[in-house]
Amino acid sequence: MAETSSHPEIFDSLPYYDDDLQKYPDLKLKVEQELAREPKPPSALHPRVPPPFEFFSNNVLLRAELERVESHQPFPSLDSLRYQLPAPSSTPGTDEEWQAALQNAHAQLEHQKIRLTNLTLLQNYGPNAWRIHNYLLEAVAKQSEKALEDLKQLTVEVNRERKNNQDHLGKQLTSLETRWTELISSVLQIEMANVALDAEIEKLNKREMELSEP
Repeated sequence: MAETSSHPEIFDSLPYYDDDLQKYPDLKLKVEQELAREPKPPSALHPRVPPPFEFFSNNVLLRAELERVESHQPFPSLDSLRYQLPAPSSTPGTDEEWQAALQNAHAQLEHQKIRLTNLTLLQNYGPNAWRIHNYLLEAVAKQSEKALEDLKQLTVEVNRERKNNQDHLGKQLTSLETRWTELISSVLQIEMANVALDAEIEKLNKREMELSEP
């Protein structure tokens, strides 16, 4: 694991407080030109970003159906041949053809019995099962909405705290900058006064030397 630097990072930007770009349009233009020269961000995701989740990796049929929906393909038409009872194609039919037709009829009959059983079970237990399923979905939706609202509130609080801190620090920096400007001005005034005093002293010395001469 890479060692972290012992020196803290220093940020010299207060985006909630600085308004230099609004005050100086030329500066904003230069910033935009500099950003345009910057290389494009990498297309690869950050290493901490998890890989995309693959749905229905263990179910081929559901995965194929999901791919069909994603590609906006129409739903395949129902196969009606399985519900038909075709008679032997030849007249009269052979024993094998009639045996196949009879087996098909038995399969169709059994299929209809299973459908009736499923419909009966659905009629008896389906409504309650569907209500429970909807109740669980509503509970999950409420939890997700609450988590979203909490995250939004946390984001607002973080941004508000960041703005307040930057406003406080910006005002403090502005006050220090103003004080620094005043001190620099005072130093310059003192230096100018010293120069004037030195000139006056030199003038007085010369005057004194002139008066002391016989």
